[in-house]
Amino acid sequence: MKSKFDPRKHHRRSIRLKGYDYSQTGAYYVTIVTQGRECLFGEIIDKEMYLSNYGEIVQKWWNEIPIHFPNVETGAFVIMPNHTHGNIFIFEERRDEVLSPRDNPNYKYQNANIGDTYNQGVETPPLHKPTLGQILAYFKYQSTKEMNGVETDKAITKFWQRNYYEHIIRNEKELQQKTDYILDNPSRWDEDDENPLKQ
Repeated sequence: MKSKFDPRKHHRRSIRLKGYDYSQTGAYYVTIVTQGRECLFGEIIDKEMYLSNYGEIVQKWWNEIPIHFPNVETGAFVIMPNHTHGNIFIFEERRDEVLSPRDNPNYKYQNANIGDTYNQGVETPPLHKPTLGQILAYFKYQSTKEMNGVETDKAITKFWQRNYYEHIIRNEKELQQKTDYILDNPSRWDEDDENPLKQ
C-alpha cells in the first residue's frame, strides 16, 4: 500500500541561507560527498591522497570551473576517497568578453534550474551571473558524465549526493582556517566522519 505524503517526513529542508544571493561577490567553502559515501576517488596512504582515474577526472573538472564561469576563481581544493572540499570565489567582473546567451555553450545548462528555455522569436533574456548552486551543478554534471565514460566492470550512473554543504566565508581569518582545513584533510582521514573505516 502506497503511503500518503507527510510534509513533516517528506519535505526536503533547504540547507541554504534563506534570502541570501548566492550569485553575489563572495568566498565560499564547499563540501561535496559521493553517492552512498562510496570511496571512488582513490586512497590515502601514509596521510597522502593517491587519486584513482575517477579522482583525476574530478580534479580536471574542478580546474575547469573558471574557464566555464569567467567571474569565478577556485582556491584550495582537496579530493578525499569519498568527498571533496574546496574554496570558490565569485566576483562581480568577468575576466573576458561575455557571449550572448544563445551563443554561450553553457546557457541551456546554466538556466536549467530556473526554467528558462530558448524559443525562436522570443526575446532572449540577459545572461545572469551563475549562482554557487549552478557552478557546483555544472561541476558535478560534467565530472559524472566523464566518469560514466570510463571503462569499468560496474555501471555507476550517479556519483554524487544530490546536495552539497557550503559555508559563506566572511573574512580573511575564516578563509585561512578553511584553507588550512582543506590542505590538512588527508592527514586526518583516520578521524574523518566520512571515513567508512573510522573506529
